[in-house]
Amino acid sequence: MNGAGTSAGRGLATARGRIDKRKAILDAAFAVFARQGYAQAGVDVIAAEAGVAKATVYNHFGDKETLLRQAITAQADRALARNMATLERLTDDGGELCATLEEVGHSLLRCYCDDSSWALRRLLAAELNQFPDLLDIVQGRAADRVAQALADRLARLMLAGRLRAADPAQAAEQFGALLTGPMEARSRLGTREVADTELRDVTRAAVHTFLRAFGPDAV
Repeated sequence: MNGAGTSAGRGLATARGRIDKRKAILDAAFAVFARQGYAQAGVDVIAAEAGVAKATVYNHFGDKETLLRQAITAQADRALARNMATLERLTDDGGELCATLEEVGHSLLRCYCDDSSWALRRLLAAELNQFPDLLDIVQGRAADRVAQALADRLARLMLAGRLRAADPAQAAEQFGALLTGPMEARSRLGTREVADTELRDVTRAAVHTFLRAFGPDAV
């Protein structure tokens, strides 16, 4: 290997190392913030959990407030990716619509009820008074975009005659509420594990009610 190739290889390894360290810090920061709250979370604890020096945390993020916002952003981006991948399956493929909605709804509900999603919602609730912009981060980067994507998918089903003509945004809002509405009490804010059979029961009930309101024969 010539000198240029060796130098390029070292540069690539350095860049990859920075990305890996950044991800490790963000993962550790979210875990510590969610566990201890912003005020009690120490940068030294975050650094230790990430396996890096405390100075490395500051080199990457500057201060604890920036680290909080970046950790929330990273979690919102992950939630967006999981939900968008699920919505890709909501298509008019000629299959039985109820079964498709149940499959997609169950996957959305699993995303909503995973440990990281509950931890994110609890962290937002705890820190919102001090950092109201955190809600804007989650809404703008994840929740609003998922809602719009769901509305777009439902609009296509309406145009195909699979659902009655209605406001797609309202239909998406109603479907999401039917899925997630029961989960706060059932899971006790994420502190009780909800069995997959129970998630499927909630999904079936949500889809049944949704189709009574938005099915092609609904009045």
